[in-house]
Amino acid sequence: MTGRVPLRVGDHIPAAPVVLAPMAGVTNAAYRRICRSFAPGLVYVNEMVMATAVAYRNDKTLRMMTFASEEQPRSLQIYGSDPAQVGRAVRMVCEEGRVDHVDLNFGCPAAKVTRKGGGAAVPARPALLRAIVAAAVAGAEPFGVPVTAKFRMGLTDDLRTDVRAGLICADEGITWVALHARTVEQHYAGEARWNAIAELKAAIVDAGHAIPVLGNGDIWEAADGVAMMNQTGCDGVVVGRGCLGRPWLFRDLVEALSGRPVLGPPTLGEVAEVIAAHARALVEHYTEDGVGRSGRRVAGEDFAMRDFRKHASWYLTGYPVGPEARRRFSMVSSLAELDDLLAGLDPQAELVEGGQRIRRGHTNGPIKVSLPEGFLCADDADVDMTIPDDDAVMAVSGG
Repeated sequence: MTGRVPLRVGDHIPAAPVVLAPMAGVTNAAYRRICRSFAPGLVYVNEMVMATAVAYRNDKTLRMMTFASEEQPRSLQIYGSDPAQVGRAVRMVCEEGRVDHVDLNFGCPAAKVTRKGGGAAVPARPALLRAIVAAAVAGAEPFGVPVTAKFRMGLTDDLRTDVRAGLICADEGITWVALHARTVEQHYAGEARWNAIAELKAAIVDAGHAIPVLGNGDIWEAADGVAMMNQTGCDGVVVGRGCLGRPWLFRDLVEALSGRPVLGPPTLGEVAEVIAAHARALVEHYTEDGVGRSGRRVAGEDFAMRDFRKHASWYLTGYPVGPEARRRFSMVSSLAELDDLLAGLDPQAELVEGGQRIRRGHTNGPIKVSLPEGFLCADDADVDMTIPDDDAVMAVSGG
């Protein structure tokens, strides 16, 4: 792993060049806490928030920007397509001391976002991309907060934007760039095309920029992270869907990238302990936030457990638990019920062969790319769009 550009967030040097991809509805404070329990000292990015909602101090959005007192660095991803609003939002979170790192989302492929010119559509308009990045960097610079960016290969194979986007970001002062090696059209189907990461890295180096280039896509186990860095020359990896139900993947990546042996998959009993800890962390998170409650802890617990059901499914993926147990976990509504279900599992059961590579999260694609009429004909920083609220943004920022 020599000859690479070191990954840093201000004065923080991660224990390994590994970043948790921000995933809406997933990478909240509770999930990041579980990930840190396996691998402290990495960069764990909070779920995406919208610049407009931040700038106007939307209550739900402010609650989403929650970090534990011991969490370092505090990394937040911001989404937006209005340069002024993005700059205002970035300055606000920096000025109020909420974050140590801001990541910009230019990779969201959801049709409801791209059809209004946002998310992964932005890099197709170079002037708009440059204006947004410049505004964000200017908003963060007085406070010494680094700004990074994550994007896709492009809209389609015929409309690649990744190299140009990377160079624009580097020109405007971005600290590092991360590439999800799929197009918007590809969505989450097929294989991530790691050769695009190598091409971006080469272009950044050839242009004389000394910033890290990170790769994202299809890192399901630690060996994949090592392979991606070896095959592409990238400086680090961003992990999205691969860590769903597998937060110990971060520990495994630290070990593998340090040349140390990686532990085998945990037994179902060990997984059950993580499930219980994660569920309790989520209840605590939502109860403290006041989300889904009416002054009583039980309501916060109910909201948290409904949110936890997807995590339970991911944790059990690849383990021989049977369809009835999976059905009951998918309907769990309290910690007490969860504990009863966990007690009924075989603690000695092991992951089935190939279970680590069973895909979790989004798998759909290809999709039709939706853009505003005439969007690709313009090349300026103005975009006429109505930004959807937080509830309208899909959990599509992971890899």
